[in-house]
Amino acid sequence: MTIRTLRDYGQHYRPRMACLKNVEVFVVEMQDPKSGVKGADQKLNVTIIPHVINGQDVLAWIVTKMKVTTEEAQAFGTMLVAYGYIYPLQNHRKLVLVPDSTLYRFQTPYFWPVQKWPAEDIDYAIYLARRNIRKKGMLEPYEQQHYDNLHKWMNPKWDFIVMQATEQYKANKERKKPDRVVLDCQERAYWIVHRPPRRTHSAMDYGLDRLIDPNAEEVLTFDVVRRTNIFLTQALMRSAVKSSVSLTAFVKFVTTHHNHDPFLTTPVPSNPWITDSDEFWQLNSRSVDIPTKLSVERWVLSFWELISDPRGRVDFKLFLKKEHSAENMAFYEAAEEMRWGAASAIPEKSQFIFNTFLKPGAPRWINIDGRTMGLTVKGLVVPHRYVLDAAQTHIFLLMKKDTFYRYLKSLVHKDMFYNVPSSVSVPGYLLLVHKDMFYDVPSSVSVPGYLLLVHKDMFYSVPSSVSVPGYLLLVHKDMFYNVPSSVSVPGYVLPVPQVSGP
Repeated sequence: MTIRTLRDYGQHYRPRMACLKNVEVFVVEMQDPKSGVKGADQKLNVTIIPHVINGQDVLAWIVTKMKVTTEEAQAFGTMLVAYGYIYPLQNHRKLVLVPDSTLYRFQTPYFWPVQKWPAEDIDYAIYLARRNIRKKGMLEPYEQQHYDNLHKWMNPKWDFIVMQATEQYKANKERKKPDRVVLDCQERAYWIVHRPPRRTHSAMDYGLDRLIDPNAEEVLTFDVVRRTNIFLTQALMRSAVKSSVSLTAFVKFVTTHHNHDPFLTTPVPSNPWITDSDEFWQLNSRSVDIPTKLSVERWVLSFWELISDPRGRVDFKLFLKKEHSAENMAFYEAAEEMRWGAASAIPEKSQFIFNTFLKPGAPRWINIDGRTMGLTVKGLVVPHRYVLDAAQTHIFLLMKKDTFYRYLKSLVHKDMFYNVPSSVSVPGYLLLVHKDMFYDVPSSVSVPGYLLLVHKDMFYSVPSSVSVPGYLLLVHKDMFYNVPSSVSVPGYVLPVPQVSGP
């Protein structure tokens, strides 16, 4: 009876096995007699071991071959040792590449990780039994622990295991001593990789087993060719986006978000990433009572930006309440709470949502199409986290495509824009106001202590060099006489007569 463990069960189905094929090619190049790592005979105890290399030569060869830094080369060399392609001759439990005169040797291809034969427990038991005979019971502590466990698990087959170990031990005694030492080092290096000591990391550890062997060569049958043909035909019919369209969309996105990226635009009042002041984070945090101009401008970019900001969501709820459609956001939040909440509360929350939003005559009944309503109500019979996905998506798209744009034109949003304090604007009391809002400012509204820079469309004597169209600029009156003309924003002029407010 062979007892499989998690380490060796289906080992050649590991996800990383495909990449090890490339590692094999690299190791073969390292062993090239002319261009590879130079090896020499080395005396170990009283035995001369052939083709021995040291860690310093291996590291230098990897740096020269791969054109990488010393740190990267050492990491790659350590990976080769951890997978068993190179093994240390002296400290066999230290599976790292030491960049000094530490002795290593290339593992024979028979013991490489990509071999099809698995590392069976019965093979490991025979190996330990043979070492136990040769060492006369003096195994290492971790080997002794493995030996005792295997003896207990495989007790019915232990006579066969001991017999095999004895025959192999007798066969090894007929070999020359250097060959015996090399074979013993190779086997010990193989098993230290596949059966490491407890509580140590192993490169052979892997995740879930694959049902398909990635290294297996697929046989070209008629069915395989037919399915490949169908896939390629569908791929040709699939619409592809032109690179020009993708690049245009990318440029548009970068242009839109340029002012909101603190690494592309100097943040106000200071950059917290290069200074000790965190005032920028405090002013633009999501829990402030009065949002900054930067936060309010970000709400205009997309509906998701608006509802992702807690302060923006509060402002949007106020608008929905005036529009008598506050139940849409309430249902969306209830669905989100049910999706990400505790599993034990799902039945209670689903019943509350049904009674509040979906039941005929509900106090906050939402207006969705009949098909979506039917699927949602039917799914609530056996509720789960995603039963409200269809209704939630319908409500989200309704708010995104209709309610959001009406919100941007509403007085709720414009009042929020006007109430942005000057202390959070650009240093020097500068405040940008969109020109479309200028005409809607009632005469009773005033900003004490401010002058108004008028947009070129509202002034007759304006120079032609305009680069920021569509905005008004408020400048503090105390700075009016001290601001040189070169400081003004391009495209804006200061009215000749002094005005005491907008």
